[in-house]
Amino acid sequence: MNNAALKTSTLPNAMQRLLAHPLIVAGGTIVAVVAVLALLAPWIAPYDPTNIDVSVILMPPSWQHWCGTDTLGRDVFSRMLFGARVSLAVGLVAVGISLVIGLILGAIAGYAGGRTDAMLMRATDMVLCFPTFFLILAVIAFLEPSIWNIMIVIGLTSWMGVARLVRAEFLSLRQREYIAAAEGLGVSAVRIMWRYLLPNAMGPVLVSAVLGVAGAVLVESGLSFLGLGVQPPNPSWGNILTEGKDNIQIAWWLSMFPGLAILITVLGYNLLGEGLRDYFDPKLR
Repeated sequence: MNNAALKTSTLPNAMQRLLAHPLIVAGGTIVAVVAVLALLAPWIAPYDPTNIDVSVILMPPSWQHWCGTDTLGRDVFSRMLFGARVSLAVGLVAVGISLVIGLILGAIAGYAGGRTDAMLMRATDMVLCFPTFFLILAVIAFLEPSIWNIMIVIGLTSWMGVARLVRAEFLSLRQREYIAAAEGLGVSAVRIMWRYLLPNAMGPVLVSAVLGVAGAVLVESGLSFLGLGVQPPNPSWGNILTEGKDNIQIAWWLSMFPGLAILITVLGYNLLGEGLRDYFDPKLR
């Protein structure tokens, strides 16, 4: 059987195993629903998320406003839909930045070994010594609060786990016979890392990336809650929670609904990540 036929025959089997895993199905469904709602927010939001209406200030949930209104009469459901776009964008872009940095540094350290490995890993350990959230707070304090700054800062402060993971995978795969054969044939180091090592290390990296999105959503929400993230009147789950904190006695919906949105989204990514971890673990197949 040639390679094309082999790939064609194994693809349905892989999809069957993915769809047979309850954690992957549950997490994937939650992530897909949240992503669709975020993408379609301009079309399905019943109100303009920044529109102020003083006649309905702090209106509780009703058929007119499903999740109530805030202190300026803005529809909370519409603001949550647009806030989902912010949270998912931050999560995906920040994880993308951390993956690029982590993959490059981890691959170099794992393949080169020796002093290069020791130097890069000691630098990684030094960065790991700083509490990530407080490091982000320190950097954000010197920058103008904006969605792009948040994405970049979170990405630049969350690559260490990916680097250590890739390095460990490369050190393990580096000892395989086919790598020694490729080196004996004069294949360049860059081609060996890109063509032979990286594809075999992507399973754990993918799991780390999915779990990293959940972490980035939490960090963005925390920064917005503290007033260092997305700035009003632009909506985000974190700054809606800030309003809820200030009005917890009279407007419970301002805390409950965005809190549930964060909980469900993070739960979805964690379930998906755990399911993929089981899927890629050969001991559980």
